[in-house]
Amino acid sequence: MGKIDFEKIESGVNGYLDAALADEKIDRQSYDMAKKNTATFLHQWLTDENFLRVSPNVRKGITAAADAGRWEDLVNTFRKKMSFGTGGIRGFMANDRESIVRMEKEGLDVPILKGPNTINNIVLLLTSAGVAKFGREKGLDKIVIGYDSRVRGGDFAKAIAEEFLAYGFTVYLFDEACPFPEVTFAIPFVKAQMGILLSASHNDYRYNGYKLCCGNGSQFDPEERTDMYNNYIVKVTSGDIKTTPLGEAPKGRVVWLGGSAKLSGVNYHGHEQLMNIHDAYGNQVKSFLLQDTTTKKNLDIAYCAYHGAGRKLVPKLLSDIGFGKINIIHENGLNDLNGLFPSFNSDPGMEQQPDPGDRRAAKVAIDAFKKEYGQKKWDSTDILIGTDPDADRCALTVKVPDNQRSVFGGDDYALLPADELWAVLLWYRLKLDKNIQKKKSFIVLSHTTTDALALLAKKHGVGVIKTWVGFAALSAAVRDSWNSELVQGLAEGKKDPNQPLTDMVVMETHDMGKGRSYNLGAFEQSNGFALLGYPPKDLFSLGEKGHVRDKDGTFAAILLAEIAQWAKDSGTTMFELIDKKIYLDKEIGLFYNHYEPDPIDGEYPGIEGDRLKKAILRRALGYYQIGLAGGFSIGGLPVTGVAMYRTGKYDHVYPPTPDWVFPDEGIRFYFGDEYNHLTVRPSGTGNALRLHIQLHTFDVNGRNLVNRKKLLRKQAKKIADHIRELLGAPRSSEF
Repeated sequence: MGKIDFEKIESGVNGYLDAALADEKIDRQSYDMAKKNTATFLHQWLTDENFLRVSPNVRKGITAAADAGRWEDLVNTFRKKMSFGTGGIRGFMANDRESIVRMEKEGLDVPILKGPNTINNIVLLLTSAGVAKFGREKGLDKIVIGYDSRVRGGDFAKAIAEEFLAYGFTVYLFDEACPFPEVTFAIPFVKAQMGILLSASHNDYRYNGYKLCCGNGSQFDPEERTDMYNNYIVKVTSGDIKTTPLGEAPKGRVVWLGGSAKLSGVNYHGHEQLMNIHDAYGNQVKSFLLQDTTTKKNLDIAYCAYHGAGRKLVPKLLSDIGFGKINIIHENGLNDLNGLFPSFNSDPGMEQQPDPGDRRAAKVAIDAFKKEYGQKKWDSTDILIGTDPDADRCALTVKVPDNQRSVFGGDDYALLPADELWAVLLWYRLKLDKNIQKKKSFIVLSHTTTDALALLAKKHGVGVIKTWVGFAALSAAVRDSWNSELVQGLAEGKKDPNQPLTDMVVMETHDMGKGRSYNLGAFEQSNGFALLGYPPKDLFSLGEKGHVRDKDGTFAAILLAEIAQWAKDSGTTMFELIDKKIYLDKEIGLFYNHYEPDPIDGEYPGIEGDRLKKAILRRALGYYQIGLAGGFSIGGLPVTGVAMYRTGKYDHVYPPTPDWVFPDEGIRFYFGDEYNHLTVRPSGTGNALRLHIQLHTFDVNGRNLVNRKKLLRKQAKKIADHIRELLGAPRSSEF
């Protein structure tokens, strides 16, 4: 290619930044960072011969963007390096559909815009070089690598595998797209010390990510992660990128993970060893069932894989344990691997996420089911199970009794919030698992997950840990309890925003005491669940009588199907179980947990999105101060207390200044008591916010249940609309 006009590129970038600052589209902090980094990183990526060796078309993509005057895109691609968070990295592969479609057709070296702030082969190889160097210096030499349905996920996984081979690792590589839970299970199963899944969970098709796990399948502890990042990943240079092709790897250094036989059309590169991880994982899941798995079951199940990696495993496990009525949704590719997620991009510019916990996604699945199987078949269906692209989240859609359809706008179905699913799951296991020693048991939940779980645990004499959002926090809290390092008697942790909390510290504990060593559930509002059991025998094992140490949507799907079958056998339904056993229990009462993202889909993009996110949070901080003073209402409810939750784990992204404190776990406004509140919480992975509303009443009985549900839902909507108005966050009729 011809000579690169660096002066033109730098002029265009600086022109955009200066104009954006003058127009107040970006703030000074973001401007200064972009000014400092963009030109430096652009020059590096345009001149580094090692980058050109890895991706020969990288310069073409960058210069084409400059020739087209895409200065904002260039700034967003080069203003910083991809942030390394609690679980690894996640972000755009590209911010436009055309580039992703081209990548699908042309491969990883497609000449699209790439840089240090996008997920691409260069960034993943640089990151992996740092991880590999960290691993080798710590004596680690085995790694599991998998991928989900994202565009070119298999190619990314192969490239990373070849780099770890070059660093002397034995690589356990999945032979097709796999659920994340199989990766977290495989790591301790094969006695590897690390694992990686290429996935962006439920984000839309433009995203990909790099989920990193330690030897027990959980995310790395904060100290190890900080060491890995600061002392290895940050210090990596392009010269550290090296690869050994799969076909040239020594015998025994590549072990394939899959089923009982090799798949047709897959190139195994001469390595014959195939480990049947699917059956091993399936046997692990089935060991937790409380009912007879040999009897034929009559539950009528619909299943939607949302274009993801659960498409084979979930139906197989359901079939293996006796469910004979499983109708898989094939229409629009809902059960077929397709990283473009075509069922969720019908509106131009509307990049909806394939999130099974989103009721719009449930409607997409139901409409496809009816088109494929007909209305009559839908009428006879008991439950619809959905899992996200990497199958670590599970959601359930159920039929609504006639007398409650008015609560759900007249629909004959409802997507059950994860809060309700986890409450009935906990109730079921407490009722039927005769091996549970309640005095030794405890649950862990994130602080945005329903308090129905805490009250249910309290009723049964089970301990409770509340901690921060994210399964890394849940798993770390369980580990601390196992190791007798748990701080007892906490109540909301520290409140002083000038005293950062330790990363991953527990927020609250209730009735933990000594001797509680069995975790019978880890629960997240965002459709995440696991059961971690007793302490593991060593650092590289699952908990005894426990499952994987990260969330598992496949596991949850099987356990929930078991409960739905038990309910049907008992002459009731999942929906009615929740009402009768949770909400009409006088010791628990009626909860309504309402969640809204902001924006509704995706995030506020790029450097301009940084300003929007911080501006909204600053307003929230202002209302926090007003709440401290008193005399303030939201949605017509008086604010009776406030709390700020800041752990400090994202301060490397937004360094605190005297006028800026980053409350990474949110600001909470209380309405009367501890069970009624609103939490405004920033996303940890992008320029987005989360609104969590919990409303509760003990004044509920069989006669007023429906009206109480309507009142709480109406009140939650008023609160959500009002806080959006106060914060300047756009409203949406979608929620």
